[in-house]
Amino acid sequence: MELSTLLNSVIHGVWYYVVIFLLILTVVVFVHEMGHFLVARWNGIRVDVFSIGFGPEVWGWTDPKTGTRWRFSLVPLGGYVKFFGDADAASATGDDRPMTDEEKAVSFQHKRVGQRAAVVFAGPAANFIFAILGLAGLFLVLGQAVTEPVVGAVQAGSAAEAAGLRAGDRINAINGTPVDRFQDIQRIVRIEIERPLDLSVQRGTETLAIEARPKVVQRKGVFGDMEKVPVLGIAADSARTTLISHTPGSALAEALRETEGMVRSTFIGIGQMINGTRDSDELGGPIRIAKGAGEAAQLGLSSVVFYTILLSLNLGLINLFPIPVLDGGHLVFYAIEAILGRPLGERAQEYGFRVGLFLVLALMVFATRNDIVALPIWQVVKQLFS
Repeated sequence: MELSTLLNSVIHGVWYYVVIFLLILTVVVFVHEMGHFLVARWNGIRVDVFSIGFGPEVWGWTDPKTGTRWRFSLVPLGGYVKFFGDADAASATGDDRPMTDEEKAVSFQHKRVGQRAAVVFAGPAANFIFAILGLAGLFLVLGQAVTEPVVGAVQAGSAAEAAGLRAGDRINAINGTPVDRFQDIQRIVRIEIERPLDLSVQRGTETLAIEARPKVVQRKGVFGDMEKVPVLGIAADSARTTLISHTPGSALAEALRETEGMVRSTFIGIGQMINGTRDSDELGGPIRIAKGAGEAAQLGLSSVVFYTILLSLNLGLINLFPIPVLDGGHLVFYAIEAILGRPLGERAQEYGFRVGLFLVLALMVFATRNDIVALPIWQVVKQLFS
């Protein structure tokens, strides 16, 4: 390989799989932390630091009006806001030093439990709002391609062929769930991995009840990652695809519908991983996310925007999990405080955050392990030592 070709390959890889990934991650993290920041300010809380990334500061500036230090830190894989009165960036413990009444008035730890809960919830909420408005914007600008749920072709040797489906069949319902468009078929088939599909099919003037058992195959996903998915084996009829133009109101309504579907599918997928019906190897970490960002960038700007929306939605969901260290864990502690009329003891909270930190780190290690195993070079290494 010539030096110029190698150099171009390296530049290509760095741009698509590192720079684009960090840009997308920065946007998503900024949205999340800005949610915390804005609601904190609305509640009269002083914010000491707003950081994109962790570790030593690389560049920053101090707002003379609020005293907030805005900065970029060395490790650009996340971010945080540190409130006045916090002993650490996670708001897990308060500063023990005596405070004046003026300092207590702007301290996070001295605010009412409802105010603290609102500040914590605002981060995930900002990610959801960003995702919904982003989807609405895409639908408004680009329109929305909608395909009728009509079989255009049946793949030879597929589950659809074995079940007796034919080109021209219209699928009206799957496992009792109504189907309005072909995209609904794809979504339902992906999440109904553990049981056969009972299809209500219209063929001419007849309505048929057909049972199909999708085959689970490994294939390349939309953004380049390898995934195991159930496949029915039918293709849409391209002649029945229309591009719907939306008004701002209909675009927002459709964005809410799509967001609800994504959230529901995510929770179903997590439940299937827990009960063993879905392979936990599908769980990805930073390497897989970076690969997805790179693939999205090569597909075009609209794919980058959609990937950013998807990542924002997932970040909001993950942070709402009731695990100490995450926003959801803080909300659980605040709910207990509201019920008891007092916060949990410091030791209980400390143990809770230790357990939460262990769970988060273990999940990160497992997800990164999945990323490494999925890399092509891993197969080469296995063959060398097998």
